[in-house]
Amino acid sequence: MGYKSLEECVVDLERHGHLIRIKEEVDPYLEMAAIHMRVFDVEGPALYFENIKGSKFPAVSNLFGTLDRSKFMFRDTLEHVKKLTDVKMDPSRVLKKPFDYIGSSMVALGALPWKKKSGAPILHGRTTISELPQIVNWPMDGGAFVTMPQVYTEDVTKPGIMQANLGMYRIQLSGNEYIPDQEIGLHYQLHRGIGVHQTKANALGRPLKVSIFVGGPPSHPLSAVMPLPEGLSEMIFAGALGNRRFRYFYDEEGFCLSADADFVITGTVYPNENKPEGPFGDHIGYYSLTHPFPLMKVHRVYHKKNPIWSFTVVGRPPQEDTSFGALIHEITGNAIPQQINGLHAVHAVDPAGVHPLLFAIGSERYTPYQEVERPQELLTIANQVLGTNQLSLAKYLFIAAHEDNPQLDIHDISSFMMHILERIDFSRDVHFLTNTTIDTLDYSGDGLNAGSKVTFAAVGNKKRTLAQEVPVDLRIPRPFDQGKMAMPGVLVLDGRAFISYDDEVAFLDKWCAEAKNQDWTGIQLIILADDAGFTAANLNNMVWVTFTRSNPAYDIYGIDSFTAFKHWGCHGPLIIDARSKPHHAPALIKDESVERRVDQLAVKGGSLHGIL
Repeated sequence: MGYKSLEECVVDLERHGHLIRIKEEVDPYLEMAAIHMRVFDVEGPALYFENIKGSKFPAVSNLFGTLDRSKFMFRDTLEHVKKLTDVKMDPSRVLKKPFDYIGSSMVALGALPWKKKSGAPILHGRTTISELPQIVNWPMDGGAFVTMPQVYTEDVTKPGIMQANLGMYRIQLSGNEYIPDQEIGLHYQLHRGIGVHQTKANALGRPLKVSIFVGGPPSHPLSAVMPLPEGLSEMIFAGALGNRRFRYFYDEEGFCLSADADFVITGTVYPNENKPEGPFGDHIGYYSLTHPFPLMKVHRVYHKKNPIWSFTVVGRPPQEDTSFGALIHEITGNAIPQQINGLHAVHAVDPAGVHPLLFAIGSERYTPYQEVERPQELLTIANQVLGTNQLSLAKYLFIAAHEDNPQLDIHDISSFMMHILERIDFSRDVHFLTNTTIDTLDYSGDGLNAGSKVTFAAVGNKKRTLAQEVPVDLRIPRPFDQGKMAMPGVLVLDGRAFISYDDEVAFLDKWCAEAKNQDWTGIQLIILADDAGFTAANLNNMVWVTFTRSNPAYDIYGIDSFTAFKHWGCHGPLIIDARSKPHHAPALIKDESVERRVDQLAVKGGSLHGIL
């Protein structure tokens, strides 16, 4: 089977108990997002909003909220698509086991995009931007955003769907300086597929045609976020996963339309035309602030008969995009390790905001004839990891040797970090990249896209036992003299708010000099935080605070530290200053009055009774 539309998917999910309807009128300003987050937190069903204030269109969210529900939606095609992805990574598999791939090969042949000549559902009606559900997720958001879009562009030098890009980039529908119903904002990084297309169009002085698809079969939004191998079209992937060819055509203005989408917004981006976009509550757990981004001049807004607006909520993980990530991992398996020699596994740690923190496992094979005493090949692998696709956005990389523990699990935060901390030599195994690029959404650096990176590499036998509790005889210098253990070997301290780097560098150097006289046995990592209790309360809090609120080159210190021949290290515990800095973006905070309105939906007779 394969869903012909989002409506078919909704009916199927509801029939099998995977979706509920919210019958009460709900406000797209904060309330819909609050309902979504509360239901996602309890691993609840997909949500169909029947009655949205200010809009005649219904909406659906949380389709991909659990891995089990995603597997249910793609129950007839998932295994075939996993095989196809394997083949794209290593085509020799077909030659070695041709009969294993017969069914999957037929799926691939039937997945080529289909250009329709007439009768597309999307041509049923027209609407305007202001008539769409104006969903705002967070109180400080700059306006309403499309959070589940499929943004389609073509290469102006090689037009056609086979060289096109389908990506998921956020779209601001209202607010700021946008002319209502005439202009909307696009947010993306220039190294992404759409950015490459815009760069080429700009160089030729030509406008870039953009089509934004919303809804359609669930394989379509998933294809827009898939990290597909070079040369594998998102539209082919959507057809294979959905067991239905991607149907498209061009309108009289030359814009590509997805025939099965629920909505299509067409428009043009002209060279060097930008307007302020943002703020927007983002997946790191903070607001991405207002910056100039490409402006799209709206041409038309199409919709099918009985269309459904599709959306999600972006915020501090875990959120629905966490489940997206789990599904992507289910499909691609070990795609990236196959691209980097010696890499066994790599994991972007979701509770840390995904991009700030990576865990990796590699092999040490440079000197197989002798016992490894220091990281060697791990450092080569680390450099490749930090230069690969989205992994290049990471700030912190912890990498361990497979040979030291073949059972080591990169998804187990505590065990993995303990493995590193038991083996690492901070005088030798800390390697910085300064004045480099980081994620656009990360404001811990010293400018937009600007910051630093650090690799912690550990090999060999266990060198030490980590402390389980704060040592009773440890006398921590003031004002950081109150500590809580976040996990074995990791001590969180608070006691002073960050002022400025001019003040804090000298102050912390003095504090480290005083702390050098203490016995830190068993304590390997010290985290300075605004609230030690919150930070140490659980591992998710610890990695979120530590790795989203620090810029490695600026915020790493060490007890008994030194610099020798440009290399920095320390003989005592390493310190990460994860206090909030004046230039950091605000953290996302829910509106309590909205939360109370959501509570009312959970009382007897409400749509969420029995779920919340």
